[in-house]
Amino acid sequence: MSSFPTRLLEGYQTFMSGSYAAERERYRDLAEAGQEPHTLVIACCDSRAAPEIIFDCGPGELFVVRNVANLVPPYEPTGSYHATSAALEFAVQALKIRQILVMGHGRCGGIKAALDPNAVPLSPGDFIGQWMGLLKPAAQQIQDSQLMTNGERQIVLERISIRNSIANLLTFPCVKILADRGKMVISGAWFDISTGELWVMDPETGDFYRPEVPIA
Repeated sequence: MSSFPTRLLEGYQTFMSGSYAAERERYRDLAEAGQEPHTLVIACCDSRAAPEIIFDCGPGELFVVRNVANLVPPYEPTGSYHATSAALEFAVQALKIRQILVMGHGRCGGIKAALDPNAVPLSPGDFIGQWMGLLKPAAQQIQDSQLMTNGERQIVLERISIRNSIANLLTFPCVKILADRGKMVISGAWFDISTGELWVMDPETGDFYRPEVPIA
C-alpha cells in the first residue's frame, strides 16, 4: 500500500485536468526552452503566504526562494552550506534575473521566535535558533521598548527583517554591482494574511505603504 499522501494525489489529478490541461503548450515550451523568470522572490516558508498565489503568477514567471522569516544572510563564502545564497547566486548569475523582491508577512512564526525564544520550544543549538540569530540585534532593541504591544513588536520586526534582508542582499557582489549600475531593482513587501493587504516598502525611506491597486 502506498504511503504517498492522498491529498497530494487528489491535488495532482485536479492540476492535470485543470491548469496543466489549459496551459499544456506553455509547459512544453518551458521544458524545451528553459526557464526565464522575471523576478526572484525571497519569501517565508509559511504555508499561508505563497508568492505564486498572492501575485497570480503562472509557471515560469517567478523564481521563488523560501526560508524561515524570508531572511537573506550576509555574503559569507565559507565552506558551510548556504542554500539561500546559492539560490540567489544562481538566479542572478545564471538566470540573469534583474528584479528581486523580499516579501515578509504577518503572524510570522520565525519572527515570533526571534522576539520570544520561549514562544517556540527550541534549544540554542537547533537550526532555527541559529538562523533567527540573524535578527538578534534588532529583536533585542524591540524587546526593550516599553512603548509597543506584543502585536506591534511583531509587525515592526517583520518589516525590519525585510529591510535587513535587503541590506544583506547588497553585500553580495553580484547584486551590488548591478544595483550600483541601475540594472537591478530590489523591492520589499509585507503581506497581511488575515486581510490580504499588501504593503510595499518605499526604497528611499524604508517606510511601508499600501499601493493604489484597484480591487474588484
